[in-house]
Amino acid sequence: MRIDELKLNHIRMKLSHPFETSFGRIKTRDCIVVEALSDSLIGLGECVADREPGYSYETTITAWHIIKDYLAPALIGQEIDSVGELQHKMSHVRGHPMAKAAIEMVYWDLLGKRDGISLVQMLGGQRKQVDVGVSIGIQDSPKALVDTVADYLAQGYKRVKIKIKPGRDVEDTASVRSVYPELQLQVDANSAYTLDSAAVLQPLDELDLLLIEQPLAEDDLWDHSQLQARFATPICLDESIQSPRHARQAIEMGSCRVINIKTGRVGGLSQALAIHDLCLAQDVPVWCGGMLETGIGRSANLALASLPNFKLPGDISATERYYEDDITQEIFTLNSNSTIDVPEGHGLGVSIDQKALKRVTLDTLTMSDDL
Repeated sequence: MRIDELKLNHIRMKLSHPFETSFGRIKTRDCIVVEALSDSLIGLGECVADREPGYSYETTITAWHIIKDYLAPALIGQEIDSVGELQHKMSHVRGHPMAKAAIEMVYWDLLGKRDGISLVQMLGGQRKQVDVGVSIGIQDSPKALVDTVADYLAQGYKRVKIKIKPGRDVEDTASVRSVYPELQLQVDANSAYTLDSAAVLQPLDELDLLLIEQPLAEDDLWDHSQLQARFATPICLDESIQSPRHARQAIEMGSCRVINIKTGRVGGLSQALAIHDLCLAQDVPVWCGGMLETGIGRSANLALASLPNFKLPGDISATERYYEDDITQEIFTLNSNSTIDVPEGHGLGVSIDQKALKRVTLDTLTMSDDL
């Protein structure tokens, strides 16, 4: 397959509600929508890097630079016969997994459209619906958090993740658990603690949580292995898992008992698939994390989460959870059993609402062999 043209769209979308984590509060989200032309086919991808380097060192500006100046020149006009070859052609760039993942997503979409098959078929997914939950940012008070949880449970979500940080951790979690003793509940610290300060989290072990996500540093494996030994509750790694190699090392060290897979964080769907297969062989469950994606990234997450070792509900959620107006024609809704349908159309199974895209676009760049 030959990529004839790449178009980058830097967009900024207003969130339905502000979203707060241990590293900040946002009201809007930036990302890069990538469009690729191959013969008469148009492929879509999404780079999930945000405008601030909070979750990751990558930002929309760095990803724009890396794609424009390094990835696009290595790919445009080239015959690329497989996803493996695509990854090889991008390997001269060290790091920048979110930029690479966006380009790989485009390629998967083109492959599916060319061959007339869906992404879920290409990945080997087994479900037509996937279990999903909702991620709730830090609220103004424990009572406000309980009220917010109540609202999402009324909407039909059966699994809840709450964000925590020092000073807003055990009390918040205990408040939710006291009201909802049977709720599937988990917490996410986004690297807000050290091995010493994480001692305050020990009472969480008494709250019957599904998992405690990424309590320690974003690049740490060893300290997490020490922490996991102190907790009966599974530690889940997110930011620390940047590749299949990191996943293998984390499992070997006993750094976690669950792994969160985010396609952008690990460098593409092929890398996410490799981590899934590794964890399946080691009997380590995985689940699909979210990055406030548009319908483009959401469709890819749903296809990925249909694989057999995604045994916990993902942070995928319905479109309306984050955006009143999305940029895809397709809108994802929550089923009554806390699932969302996996797209079955060719490729990603979604198409762009060009008017909606234009409304939220800050900048565009088109690159081709002729330019």
